[in-house]
Amino acid sequence: MTKYKKIKSDAQYNLFSAVEKAEQEVIGDFEVILPKREEKKPEVKTADEVEGFGAVVTEPERKPLYFMSFGSGSSGNCSYVGTESGGILIDAGVDYESVFEKLRQNGVTPSMVKGVCLTHDHSDHIRYAYGIARKYKHIRIYCTNRSLNGILKRHNVSRRIKEYHQPIFKEIEFKLGDLTITPFEVPHDGLDNVGFFVQYGDSKFVAATDLGKVTERAHHYMSQAHFLMIEANYDLEMLENGTYPEHLKSRIKLHTGHLDNEDTARFIDEIYNKELRYIFLCHLSNDNNTPEKAVAVVRGALESKSVSVGDAMGALEDYDKDVQLMALPRYDCSPWFVLR
Repeated sequence: MTKYKKIKSDAQYNLFSAVEKAEQEVIGDFEVILPKREEKKPEVKTADEVEGFGAVVTEPERKPLYFMSFGSGSSGNCSYVGTESGGILIDAGVDYESVFEKLRQNGVTPSMVKGVCLTHDHSDHIRYAYGIARKYKHIRIYCTNRSLNGILKRHNVSRRIKEYHQPIFKEIEFKLGDLTITPFEVPHDGLDNVGFFVQYGDSKFVAATDLGKVTERAHHYMSQAHFLMIEANYDLEMLENGTYPEHLKSRIKLHTGHLDNEDTARFIDEIYNKELRYIFLCHLSNDNNTPEKAVAVVRGALESKSVSVGDAMGALEDYDKDVQLMALPRYDCSPWFVLR
């Protein structure tokens, strides 16, 4: 009888070899979490099944996340997500001196920033990444290998950026400090594009800044969010009646372009559940949208299903609302949010 030796496919071998190599070369708090076989959870009896006890339901207190946006739009994108001990920057398209000054004002020192996680290679998301890594030597740039290639090909960036690069892989978790982060595929016209699913204890923050369509995998992660940063790029009527050339209008409307207000509202209406506490509308076009239009469309979709909506600014009358909603400023910082 002929015996056959089972071997890994080239793709499987290359992926896990790359992950192992990445782990060996990294410094700091980075840790790749390889997929594990799901273990069967032990059976737990309900209170009604335990003689002598009534039904007692307790909910664990959710650990807080801290969030701030430093600008969100075609001119530059950058935000911070973290815990009491530190966090990450998502994208680096805003002047890093002002970013780190705002962080200091809120008690976050440069040493508490564990890394810069890039969604894709467009300039409004990566412009200051190399400057950050060069100044703060402990900070690495986390993006896919294809995104790094796009940065090197499309932009006037020193090739030394490779010295600060830590490769990440879609749907493979990694840890930075207290945060567990999963990059996931989103459709856009960068060379490679991801959103980020960020976990801390029971808290789940999701960032999807540039995407032309909500795919099945994007839906999988975004629908789990307690705190969702999602694109609402343009108002369709403003875009079609605006001054952009036709080829640019077409590019924006493609499934590899951007979400419009109605697309975003329909998606939020579909996934809304009582666990979703904050919605941050991001990457609003300066020419083809307004914060008022974006918020009104999403608010209308939620209120049509009897969901009460607050404005996320901490007003007493909004405290008991079902969900908080705001459009992130295009050029300025948002408030400092404590997300529970």
